[in-house]
Amino acid sequence: MTVSNDTGAASGVLDLFHALPGSFAPRDAQDLMTYPFFSLAKSPRIQPIDYRQYDIAIRVEAVPEHGMATIWDADILIWIASQIVQARDAGFPTSRLLVATPYEILTFIGRGTSARDYLRLKAAMDRLQSTSVATTLRHIGERRMHRFSWLNEWVERTDSRGNPDGVALIIPDWFYRTVLDETLVLTIDRAYFALTGGLERWLYRLVRKHAGRQKSGWRFDFRHLYAKSAVLSPFKRFAFELRAIARRQALPNCRLRIERNRDGRDLLAFTYEGYTPSCGQAVDGVVLSGTAGRAPSGTELSCYREPRRSKSSYHSSGSPASNLDSNPTDSNVGDGRCTNPSMTAANDVGERSHD
Repeated sequence: MTVSNDTGAASGVLDLFHALPGSFAPRDAQDLMTYPFFSLAKSPRIQPIDYRQYDIAIRVEAVPEHGMATIWDADILIWIASQIVQARDAGFPTSRLLVATPYEILTFIGRGTSARDYLRLKAAMDRLQSTSVATTLRHIGERRMHRFSWLNEWVERTDSRGNPDGVALIIPDWFYRTVLDETLVLTIDRAYFALTGGLERWLYRLVRKHAGRQKSGWRFDFRHLYAKSAVLSPFKRFAFELRAIARRQALPNCRLRIERNRDGRDLLAFTYEGYTPSCGQAVDGVVLSGTAGRAPSGTELSCYREPRRSKSSYHSSGSPASNLDSNPTDSNVGDGRCTNPSMTAANDVGERSHD
């Protein structure tokens, strides 16, 4: 569908938010990094995702014509989140109605700008618009579902002469409110866009979310990770691919290793090392402990970095030092209990709440 610059009736309700120029750090919504909202497969997925953990319920449904939105399609949502956070931190007004050129979106997420890439972008927006999501996230205390699509609608724009003039996107209120909350958004490494495997992309986001500020890292039981991924492949295949990723150390600024607990179950242990290309060019912003109040997005890093850990990817038994800085509201294993015995009391509440 092609309409003029007024973007149809929607502009009578929502103010236009024009994409900001320039290059800035990509941001991701923590909820989308933690829970299974997207297909990790490159082939079309029609089978729904039905995930439940304590009071959290997520149901993702697709239509045969387009298939389910994929983790590569979610790059568009990362671009949207980055735009909104950048504008908010700069003091500019934002809106659920964004206007941009395909070129601006594609270059930000590291894609090409050929005619084929433009067609793929349109197909991605179709999947985001046609994928239906129902979740209790952000409504846990009320125990009610919120249903939406990742894009309420999208439309091609034309200028006064009828020439293409970009696209307009309307995002759902659920996603918009999440992105506006600075406690629910994290900066990610731009190298993420270069990851080609769906499982690698999903794992990077999970590691970034859970281990971003944990000095001792974090660890998950393989079975728990399998449930959180919502993949359709057998568990044996999933475990094989997980070990291969850990062996290759394929994730930017993440250290992975395989451990085994006293019950003989395999665990994925990981730490996130942050990223400082040069002093003063921060991607993962941090502040000194004891800093009063909240720090704005993009807070610069210290130049100091701890030495890298060993690259060994497999360790047996023997628990590492306690994760005393770990978030007590997130589970390490499927039964909601931490795999490190010294952390059980602190983390036994599992994933009943969210950051």
